[in-house]
Amino acid sequence: MGNKKRGWYLLLGSVFLLSLSIAVLSLCLGTICFSPGELVKLLWGKGNSAAGSADVMSRGILLYARLPRTFASLLAGGALAVSGAVLQNVLANKLAAPGIIGINAGAGLGVTVCCGLGILSGFAVSFAAFAGSLITVILITLFSSRTNASKTTVILGGVALNSILNAICESITVLDTDAAMLNIDFRVGGFSAVSYVRLIPAAVLILAALAVLFTLCNELDVVTLGDETARGVGMQVGKYRIIFLLLAAMLAGAAVSFAGLLGFIGLIVPHFVRRFTGNESGKLLPLCAVAGAGFVTLCDMVSRLLFAPYELPVGILMSVIGGPVFLFLLVRYKGGHRYD
Repeated sequence: MGNKKRGWYLLLGSVFLLSLSIAVLSLCLGTICFSPGELVKLLWGKGNSAAGSADVMSRGILLYARLPRTFASLLAGGALAVSGAVLQNVLANKLAAPGIIGINAGAGLGVTVCCGLGILSGFAVSFAAFAGSLITVILITLFSSRTNASKTTVILGGVALNSILNAICESITVLDTDAAMLNIDFRVGGFSAVSYVRLIPAAVLILAALAVLFTLCNELDVVTLGDETARGVGMQVGKYRIIFLLLAAMLAGAAVSFAGLLGFIGLIVPHFVRRFTGNESGKLLPLCAVAGAGFVTLCDMVSRLLFAPYELPVGILMSVIGGPVFLFLLVRYKGGHRYD
């Protein structure tokens, strides 16, 4: 047991250091590159005074472009990966993910409504995204429980709901040209327009949801065992299922509010992490958070540098990676039935 625990901490520490290295590279690399030493000096406000305006410009790029962008990619990656892992456990379906069953689209509808009302940042946007994602989760849960749908049917129902919500968003943007202009980057997904004003409210929700989830890992494991087993140990299954779905919706909605409709993160990362941790939530969720943060930051950095000075939205890169992975998992798990 001691060796397994040490191995787990070693794995978590290694992935954390790798993600931290990716974040530092994201801050250093770009049209203007910084060495690690220059990065530290600029962050502490100790740039070369002889450089004058050039130094001021470099510090401005770092503080108001790359720093919020890197923080945003870390937060979005961790939030969406953990949200996907929770949904897969609660819905007992390894193909469940925020972007596949419509949760991201529900959050996107909330943000689109805010754009139509002229609300572009602050807690209102984050809460609107959370409300949209929560309503979607409730609809999916009601659909699966009332119809006694199979795991495959739940996924297909989520895909259909995703299409409906996207159609409503498109209708709003067609009828409101201002909302359409504000919503273009959001629909693709990316971090080029992230600012502290948009990021901080969502970060508060994400960190709060993660903190609560990390204290409920044992309860999540019991819920994963099934309703009969959970009731057998005295758990109020319905209550905890609602709590976990609410927290998953909060994570996905808050991430979508500033990152846009990034897809497949909640599917790819949990599947990769389970290879090392199994289904034990106490190990799965923290590693998903760290690995998801590093993965999205890496993808964002690659999308920035691949065609420099032109920038490829990271949402496009995620779709190129995620689409084939989803098809592979769909065939392998046959709609989510296999749990090996």
